[in-house]
Order: sequence, then C-alpha cells, then structure tokens
Amino acid sequence: MLRRTVPPAGRVASCPHMSDHGTNIRGKATSLDIAHLAGVSQPTVSRALRGSPMVSEETRKRILAIAEQLNYKVDKNASNLRAQQSGTLALLLFEDPTSDESHINPFFLPMLGSITRTCAKLGKDLLISFQQLSHDWHADYADSHKADGLILLGYGDYLAYEGRLASLLGQGTPFVRWGAVLPDQPGLSIGCDNVGGGRLAGTHLASLGRRQVAFLGDASSHYPEFLERYEGCDAALREVGAAMDRSLQVDAESSEESGEAAAQVLLSRGRPFDAVFAASDLIAIGAMRELARHGLRIPQDVAVVGFDDIPAARIATPALTTVTQDTTRAGELLVAKLVALLKGEPAGSERLPTSLAVRASTAG
Repeated sequence: MLRRTVPPAGRVASCPHMSDHGTNIRGKATSLDIAHLAGVSQPTVSRALRGSPMVSEETRKRILAIAEQLNYKVDKNASNLRAQQSGTLALLLFEDPTSDESHINPFFLPMLGSITRTCAKLGKDLLISFQQLSHDWHADYADSHKADGLILLGYGDYLAYEGRLASLLGQGTPFVRWGAVLPDQPGLSIGCDNVGGGRLAGTHLASLGRRQVAFLGDASSHYPEFLERYEGCDAALREVGAAMDRSLQVDAESSEESGEAAAQVLLSRGRPFDAVFAASDLIAIGAMRELARHGLRIPQDVAVVGFDDIPAARIATPALTTVTQDTTRAGELLVAKLVALLKGEPAGSERLPTSLAVRASTAG
C-alpha cells in the first residue's frame, strides 16, 4: 500500500525512507513508490528490476538507483507469480463500416483464420474481442490480466489511433498490429508493401494506355496505407510521363457504400478519367456499380483496379483486378512477433510483398 505524507510547517515527518526527490515514504517501499519517483509506470519498474530488454538502459539505471536508495527488496515469490504468463493472446478486432451486422472488414477474415491456426500450433489460447474505437480499450487491456499481449486488427483514422498505441507502449503492454509500417511509430506492425502494390496497379494501368487515373480513398496521413498506395501508383505513372491528379482523388472509407458515394462525387466534377484505382476492393466494387449506373462500360470506358483481393472481388461484375496481400503469412507473423516480444527476443516490424491479380475489370 502506498502512503505519502506532507509534514506540517515546522515539523519533519518521521519515516524510514527519504528520497533525494523530496518524497517521504512511510513503511516498506513498494514498486509504486519507485514508479512515482522515477516518473514511469509500475509495469516498467517491474520489467527493469527483472532485467527485461524492453526497458532502456538509462531508465533501468534510474530505477535501480531509486530502488537501492529506498532499500527496496524484491519479493521473489510475488515476482515469480507475476512473471508467469497465462499462455493466452488477445486479438482485438475494431469496428468497420459494413452493410451487414458484422462490422468486420471481410479482408480480415482469412487473416483471423491464420492467426487462430498459428496460435494452436504454438500452444497459445486466443481470446477474440470486438472493440469500438471510441471505447477505452487500451486502458482496459493494459490494466487487466486477460492476456499476455495483444494483436490489433483495424483502426480507422491512424492519427486518432496513434495516441492509444503510445499509451499501450508506455504502460508496458506487449502488442503487434496490422497496418502501415511507419517511421517512429509506437510499437510493432506487420503490413504489406503498400507503395509496391500501388506501383503494380499504376504500371498495369499504364501498360493499357490509361493515363488519367482517379483514386478513391483518403490519401492523407490519416490513412497512411491508402496514401502509400496513391504514392506508388503516382510513381508508376510518372515513369511513363503521366501523374496522379489530385482533382481526381475522392476520399472514401473501406465500404461499398462509400465507394458508390465517392464515384458520384468523381462524376460530378466533370473531369475526364479513363481508370479508377480504389484504395480497397470494397470501394472498387461500390464504385463499379455507380459507374455502370451512369452508362460507363468497364473496362472499355473505365478500367478499375482494387486492393486486397477479398473473395467478393472474384465474383464482382465484372471480376475485379486487384492487388493481393498475403493474409496467411500476415497472421503467422502477427503471432510470431508477439510471442517473440513476450520472450524478450528481438522483433521488428515487417512489410510483406504484394502481387497483382488481373481480371475482367481491366482486361475484359
């Protein structure tokens, strides 16, 4: 129990421990006392005292110095009990806008299967939890003992989500997420080579003689994966003397309804275009439906390329050309990286290569 007292004027409190930081502590010092004096979380103190590589050398030395000053003794029995892991990993799925009640992006379903199989192979239990981004999920899981670490799928606006990741990292919660691999990002992520995938789409469209390529998706730092896909396509077009035109870019979330709405906005601008590169298959499928309503033939008038290669891409009308991501390998890596973190082994972020599945929406 943590007890701090402030002595009245003219008196000095009697206590067995007095820190150079000016904080008086009565009774036996605790790891919470050390955390307060060091300006870190209690889990960080625990990791530092057991020599975890997750704590920087500078922080570890500061914590050890304060512990020695307070004559803090580690309770070996309690420490061993806390060090025991449950053998359970938690998978947090975040809500996505969908036309049904699932609120799960279909892109994540095969990845979920891969994560489940990999956990079984490694003898890990998997706790699956559906979360709303507006909730304090980061605090809930950091403060609980439901699982040893977290796998995060789906996040919406990255700039709004980034602070939650930083909180998890500061609280010492091991986690790995699926998403763009960014410099100075909080924690580890597994993602695809979005720039390379965008380049595949742009190169393919350029080979068909398409030069006026519209982009449907939020190409900004709020959605870094979409932005990287835009930039990759732009790089490919520049190699043939063309470029992406921002007047042909329309924001869209990853849903068919958003794809329809974005195509309406694009058509209303009255700007000529001969191809559409959609940031996801769901956007592309909705856009194709809206383009067809306006009498545009696909691919004769407008070639369309998506991204993700979800099952619906194969049965769309016409079948959708799309950039394929390796969801099986993604699931395996998400689990393997998290397990490595829990063991204190080196682990880093990783990008997976993409490929292009050419179908009737560009080659009909």
